[in-house]
Amino acid sequence: MINIIWFLIIFISLIIGGMNGKIDQVVNAAITSSKDAVEVALGLIGIMSLWLGIMKIAEKEGLIHVLSRLIMPLIKRLFSDIPPGHPAIGAMVMNISANILGLGNAATPFGIKAMKLLQELNPRKDTATNAMCTFLIINTGCIQLLPTTIIAIRTAAGSKNPMEIISGVILTSTLSLISGIILVKFFERNGD
Repeated sequence: MINIIWFLIIFISLIIGGMNGKIDQVVNAAITSSKDAVEVALGLIGIMSLWLGIMKIAEKEGLIHVLSRLIMPLIKRLFSDIPPGHPAIGAMVMNISANILGLGNAATPFGIKAMKLLQELNPRKDTATNAMCTFLIINTGCIQLLPTTIIAIRTAAGSKNPMEIISGVILTSTLSLISGIILVKFFERNGD
């Protein structure tokens, strides 16, 4: 589907550019943007390697496990319909902990594992359970204490202070998470 959307954007741009006699500007913009995209991507490689290395050290030193112990009581409360000690809880805690620290790559396998384990508990295999919906909301709107990807992009783009967005990211991700949990619990209570 995304390929069709991109094709339509490019095709319509070329048609409108041709109709207005500005096809050369459309082509030049496409070439310049492609060059800029490659430069940003290459700049991101080094920055992301640095941040992911730092986060991997934090992970190996047990920071994720410390964070996991801190959020476990909240997880047990939000997912009261999951049997105590079920492996899905551990996978969810590890996913959320990694997301909080900006370790999206490390969080993804835990998220996939958690969803598979939640699906095993699901009596209706063609419908998501309340726990699955809640986990999806938490995973999507997770609080970001260190938004490494955004910092890396801002650094690659030449920002003078790429970390100035941290407080804004923490605030908005916290509000997003709270709003999401309130909504999912509202629909959970008023659903079927």
